[in-house]
Amino acid sequence: MNMKKIASLERGLTQNDWLISRHTFAFGQYYNLERLNFGTLRVFNDDFIKPGHGFGMHPHDNMEIVTIVLEGILEHKDSVGNYGIIKANDVQRMTDGKGIKHSEVNPSKDQKLHLLQIWVYPNQRNLEPGYEQKSFNPEDFKNVLYPIVGDKLGTSALFIHQEAQFFLGHLEEGITIKHVPRSKKQGDHLFVIEGKIEVGGETLKAGDSAQITGGEILELKAKEAAKVLLIEINVSTL
Repeated sequence: MNMKKIASLERGLTQNDWLISRHTFAFGQYYNLERLNFGTLRVFNDDFIKPGHGFGMHPHDNMEIVTIVLEGILEHKDSVGNYGIIKANDVQRMTDGKGIKHSEVNPSKDQKLHLLQIWVYPNQRNLEPGYEQKSFNPEDFKNVLYPIVGDKLGTSALFIHQEAQFFLGHLEEGITIKHVPRSKKQGDHLFVIEGKIEVGGETLKAGDSAQITGGEILELKAKEAAKVLLIEINVSTL
């Protein structure tokens, strides 16, 4: 197993009077030639947005964008008529395709918003824009890696146009779980949302991540109660 750890404070930072955003990969003014992408995973942002603020209408194209709300509420509007309020335990997938504009705002007057936004290169260009949103039961995440996004139609997971799977897990202290990659062309991007875990002989705490390749079985042990996001992504281009 090949594993590269990225500590929380090694991420890029964008900060102003209403936003704190940590970037695992090059984004905005944070440019890092060693962290442009991980296979088809292009952006992994960890955002805290103050009440009444957010991103106004702005364009995207040819990207799959997954947004996971961890705390607070997010209001989404876009140029093709979609509207949504996304809350904790909700997940949104937007296909930008041939082009779309959208806004993302914290509409609360007093509650901060914490979300993860992840961009994945699609397996086709210039698709029709699309939007999907789903609420998940946090009990489903208990001591397992539960699929929330994937490339298989007809499942409980939101659909993404790429060979990718996203899993959320809420692990009790002392629990060990295993993940078997689909193939050696798949790599794992592991992010610790809360708590502390051990993987591949390394300890990861909140805000830390690891990029793992090799196609071997992955074992995650919770050193304390932990919440994790595992993204299995196509890294065959690495």
